[in-house]
Amino acid sequence: MEPALDAGKPLKPHTNRFLPRLATLGLALALGGSLVTLARPGRPTNDPYEPQRRAMVEQQIVQRGVTQKAVLDAMRLVPRHEFVPSHLMSFSYLDRPLSIGYHQTISQPYMVARMTELLELGKSSKVLEIGTGSGYHAAVLSRVAGHVYSIEILEPLAERARNKLKELGYDNIEIRVGDGYRGWPEAAPFDAIVLTAAPPEIPQPLLDQLKVGGRMVLPQGAGDVQDLYRVTRTATSLERERIASVRFVPMTGEARRER
Repeated sequence: MEPALDAGKPLKPHTNRFLPRLATLGLALALGGSLVTLARPGRPTNDPYEPQRRAMVEQQIVQRGVTQKAVLDAMRLVPRHEFVPSHLMSFSYLDRPLSIGYHQTISQPYMVARMTELLELGKSSKVLEIGTGSGYHAAVLSRVAGHVYSIEILEPLAERARNKLKELGYDNIEIRVGDGYRGWPEAAPFDAIVLTAAPPEIPQPLLDQLKVGGRMVLPQGAGDVQDLYRVTRTATSLERERIASVRFVPMTGEARRER
């Protein structure tokens, strides 16, 4: 077995001071006689992390085979440092998962990019994400797709992500607190579904909410190392493709009780 892509193992904490961030509206405001230009959603003007983010994309993502322009543009745009705890900001653009509390992590940047590319999204795609976590992957998805629905089982994480995404100006993401096993039936069917935690088996309700022609990308397995799959729904069957060995946090709630 090839080495697993390390999507869910956090680094140890490190102390760092957070640099103040400008607001993220696409406007220009006159403040005290000087003109301050504010950026598009997700990219503050004079962002000191932008060079690190661009280097991350070129060195960690492009060189490992991700080629879809929309995904690369989203990875260059979305400020990962905004979604990690302040004491870990100096690690934001390393290709590593980071702890966000509650035994959860923000996935490594390459894994976010790779999973997003595997979904084959378009500008009008409707996406369901199971496991909001920090909100970072939802932010990336929202720059590639039309609308993102995201479910987080831990209410404190869901509220933190919702507030952060609102603060940064992402207006095409809806977050719900709940068990992602049952999906979001009233918004179904979805063009794509992505799971950021590993169930022992693929939840049937999620398969039922996938459009014909739609794709689901998920880690699956009960151990420390799982398999990353892409499942494509056709008119008559489900086509399943193994992508790689990975490490993700386990999916909790009904997925565990069922097993």
